[in-house]
Amino acid sequence: MRYLISLALFMSASLSANTLLVVGDSLSAAYGISPEQGWVALLDERLQATDTDYQVINASVSGETTSGGLTRLPALLSQHQPDIVLIELGANDALRGLPVAVIRKNLKSLVEQSVDAGSQVLLIGIRIPANYGPQYTDAFFALYAEVADLYGVSRVPFLLENVALDWNLMQSDGLHPNARAQPLILDNVWPYLDVMLTTAADGT
Repeated sequence: MRYLISLALFMSASLSANTLLVVGDSLSAAYGISPEQGWVALLDERLQATDTDYQVINASVSGETTSGGLTRLPALLSQHQPDIVLIELGANDALRGLPVAVIRKNLKSLVEQSVDAGSQVLLIGIRIPANYGPQYTDAFFALYAEVADLYGVSRVPFLLENVALDWNLMQSDGLHPNARAQPLILDNVWPYLDVMLTTAADGT
């Protein structure tokens, strides 16, 4: 009987928890560092410390593209039924030189499917190295504001703000942040996510 009561309480707590789903690439999958050091794991710790009733699901995969995210998203939405979806994709598309129009179409679909599933969306902006040329890099970066404005969703302007150009915060490949950078990355995301959490808690 005591076991059944404990199980019932656990199931009740699990069902009552809100879900935050992160769909990203290596920048969110803690590439090159321990998973518990990544900014998504640190986000989970911060949410627990603030007594926020959210379960964090990190569905990020190193090397993921927007098309790969689109392939996986329907099952993720169905399985987890997230209240909030953080979309951090596009960097690998741009590093491969995919047309901006293709990346835009995929980002729009990622956001649209999440919104249609009843989730709030936080779209996370990315920049790519300047050696890809200003025309391409500027057009790519502008995609995130365009898509966020189109669907009226929240946006982090640049995930690696104050990180990407500091070699002390980057791994040797120059593309992936190291463990020291992860708290700063979380600080780039938190203000925008905190607004969403507060709004959800207020029921507005």
